[in-house]
Amino acid sequence: MAHVELSLSGAFVPQARTPVESEFVSNIDRWAATVWQAVEPCLVIDNNHTVVAVSPSGSDLLGLGKGAEVVGKSLLGGEGTMHLIDFTAAGGDLTDQEVEKIPPLLALSSERLARGLMRIQPPGDERHVTVDAIATPLVENGRVIASLTFFSAIRY
Repeated sequence: MAHVELSLSGAFVPQARTPVESEFVSNIDRWAATVWQAVEPCLVIDNNHTVVAVSPSGSDLLGLGKGAEVVGKSLLGGEGTMHLIDFTAAGGDLTDQEVEKIPPLLALSSERLARGLMRIQPPGDERHVTVDAIATPLVENGRVIASLTFFSAIRY
């Protein structure tokens, strides 16, 4: 036979709490602080494709020079930025349509995880590096504000 008990007590009233400092820091700033200290090659770009942060190993791998010098610059299309080339033997420039599909940018536009290979020619260097890139969108208040990308060099 079922048994039911009834208990009466005072109403639970949650206490107001003081917001911690981390609640005032934006999501993009938290990730940028993490990337600056990361051992893995990674970077954060905002919706305008501007570099927000790059790890030291990411800067070396992508041929961006010193990380602090590239912050605030566009990821593509300027001095000291990434120069993407196609996978042909000649290594020609990517079309605008192909550039939109690289993982850091695709994660922004699709608002989803993006992965792919990228072939990069560092500034002032004839060699190229092929990287596997995995990018995820960073969301704040329900909208994508940036992307975080991790890179791994493909050795062959």
